[in-house]
Parts: sequence; structure tokens; C-alpha cells
Amino acid sequence: MSLWQTVKVWLGLEKPVIEFDWPAHWSELLEQHVSFYRALDSENKLKFEQRCTGFLLTTRIEGGVGVEVEDLDRLLVAASAVIPVWGFADWPYLSVAAVILLPGTFNDQFVCGQPDSRISGMVGHGPMSGKMALSQPHLRLGFANDKDKQNVGIHEFVHILDMADGDCDGFPERVREFQYCAPWFEFVRHKVAEVERGKTNINQYGATNSAEFFAVTSEYFFERPAMLKKKHPQLYQYLSEFYQQNLAEIAQQQKSCSK
Repeated sequence: MSLWQTVKVWLGLEKPVIEFDWPAHWSELLEQHVSFYRALDSENKLKFEQRCTGFLLTTRIEGGVGVEVEDLDRLLVAASAVIPVWGFADWPYLSVAAVILLPGTFNDQFVCGQPDSRISGMVGHGPMSGKMALSQPHLRLGFANDKDKQNVGIHEFVHILDMADGDCDGFPERVREFQYCAPWFEFVRHKVAEVERGKTNINQYGATNSAEFFAVTSEYFFERPAMLKKKHPQLYQYLSEFYQQNLAEIAQQQKSCSK
């Protein structure tokens, strides 16, 4: 599939092309490492692979000093991009030119191994505009442990989704009518207060600001949807509407089928 065809598919101007050069072992890697993909039926697995292909054809995956980028890394980055927008069939990630993988946590100058190197993922700005940096070990860990409510790849691509309207404010206007903005932010204020008091199982980092609350709770939504629905039903409802995905219901169906 050519780059232009891929762009047209993402923009919804052309139907997806079924035939593309997808190595068979890539499907095996997704099956082994990405639980979201594993839960899909065969038709949707094919669509997931197509959308990963579209992302990889328009976004470079680069390694920083000391990092060798493997097929698994490319697929985990692509999966991180596709999962949050799975409910939007024509969503393009043309604003992300490159994702740079670093050998560990880094500081705001993207330097590893320093006392202040505590960042595992960051959307670039200024000279790094249009780029994203991720710690390679943390990217892999996010998918290896899909029960801890943490996934740095998904977290950073949720920020990209949030920024699609030009402002990273914790409310993705591109996917939700503005009239819902005020109720959402009032709800966030209430939930952040709970986090600050330690009265919730939401990651403390979510209390940083509304944008981080949206990203942190999105990680929770995609990793532990049934738990989120049980413990925070209104938050689950908001995120389910944002993402147009009812993951808790899917998880329940899978549980019933496995009995």
C-alpha cells in the first residue's frame, strides 16, 4: 500500500486495502504481547493490522543512542497509537512525524542517566515538535503487564489525541461536543480531590492537572475496564463515550465464553 493510499485510508477518503506486506510473525508478536489485539475477532485483527501499517508508513520509529529498534518495538508503538482511536475508523496520526525510543527514563532535555532522568514518555515541543520520546523498557513493560493500569505508550498517544484541537487540556473536543466540557471538568475536579486525599485507586500522577488525569485514567480504562466500571462507574461512562468503546462489556463476554 503506497503512502498516499495510506493517508487517504486514514482520512476516510478511500476504503482500506486488504492486501499489504505484513510479515506473518508480526501477527504472532501482537498476539503474544498486545491483549487488546488478542481480544479481537479475526476480521478486526486484520483491521488492527491495517491501521498499524498505516501508522508505521507515516511515522518513523527511531532509536536513541544505545537503542536497537526491533519489530516488537515498532508494533508496540503502533498499537499504542491505534488503541485509543480504535473507535474512530478514519483517525489520522499525521501530526506525529517520529517516535524516538530511549534506553531508559530521561529528563526534559531527553538525556538518560541523570539525577533528574525520571520521565518515561514525553510529547515533544519546540525543536522536538511533531516527535515523541519513549523509554524503550517502559514501553515494553506497559504491554507485558496489562493489569497495573499503566501503559506509557497509550498515555502519550492519549495526549496526542487530546492535542488534536490545538490544546492539551484534558478534553478532546475533536471527539466530544463542547457542551459536555463543563460537566466533564467539574467531574475531574471532584475526582482529582479524591486522588489527592488518597481515596481512590487512580494513579496519583492523575492529580497533576486535567490533561494528566485524562491520560492516566485512559490507561486505566484500556488496561482494567471492568475494574474501572466497578469502582468508578461515572468515569468509565465518560471514557467509554469519549473513546466509543465499551471495553468492560467485551471483557465480560470473553470471561463468559472462557467458562
